[in-house]
Order: sequence, then C-alpha cells, then structure tokens
Amino acid sequence: MHKVTSSIFLVGPMGAGKTTIGRRLAQALKWAFFDSDQEIEQRAGADIPLIFELEGEAGFRLREKAVIAELTQRRDIVLATGGGAVLDPDNRCCLAGRGFVVYLYASVEEQLRRTRYDSHRPLLQTADPGARLAALFTARDPLYRVVADLIVASDVQAPRIIVQRILAHVQEILPL
Repeated sequence: MHKVTSSIFLVGPMGAGKTTIGRRLAQALKWAFFDSDQEIEQRAGADIPLIFELEGEAGFRLREKAVIAELTQRRDIVLATGGGAVLDPDNRCCLAGRGFVVYLYASVEEQLRRTRYDSHRPLLQTADPGARLAALFTARDPLYRVVADLIVASDVQAPRIIVQRILAHVQEILPL
C-alpha cells in the first residue's frame, strides 16, 4: 500500500544530487522547490560554515529541525534536505509521515568526487575527507533507508533519467 502524498522529500548524503534533482523534479511537477540548507542560510542571514563556527553542529541542527518541521507541512513542494537531517528522530518522523521520501544513494567515491573542491561543507574540512564521508555514510545510510519510500542510485545516471524514474514511480500515488 502506497501512501498518498502531496510533497516529495529528498534525503541522502552530500554530493548525491539532492538540490539538482530536486530543482528538476519540482519544475517537472510545477511545484515549489526548497533546499533546507538554503532556507537555514536565508533565515539566519549567514552561511552554513559561519553557523557551524559560531553555534557548532548542535546549533545548526536546531535550526535545521525547525526548518524541516515547517517545510514538511507544506503541500506540493519538493524539499532537498541536508545530509544529516535524518540524524534527528523528529526530522525522520516529519519526513516519513508527511510526504514521499526518495533516498538518493551515491557511493562514497562519487560523493568525494563531487564534493572535493567544495569549501562550503564544514564536515569535510578535515585532513581526510574520504574517511569522513565513509564514516558519515556508515552512520547515516541505515537512517536514509528507514525513511525512504524509494531508493534511487544517483551516482551512475544523468539527473534527467533520475527525475524520470522518480516521476514514473510516484505518478500513480500523487494527487495531481
């Protein structure tokens, strides 16, 4: 039994393509697109690295929780979440209970390739980003799977194909 939904939420690790896929998916559905990290930055008036510097990861996660609680109540949206959003049990409940959740899976190797030159990711500002990504993946992959209604590998297909796969899967359950 599929749940009827009126929003799609994308979860997955950094570098999985949540923002890219989310924008295209929203455009195809003629829905609004939101990126939780961008919402946090806009509301805080500061970028994520600065929020991490001033408030630590805990402060960032509190902001993230508030944004996810609010945005998941909206209808007809596509929401790209931050990679760590699933760490909070309340976020997992909001995501799984209020929309159709797609886990965009990407291998650690692909995540590293896509994020290698991105200085905007505080958790990767370390001597060994590959090891950090591997540790994050080990901790988070089971949580992504718990909330997911659909898992799509995003590291081997073009965004256009991924969007088509998601649309094909959800078209029968979306109240369009």
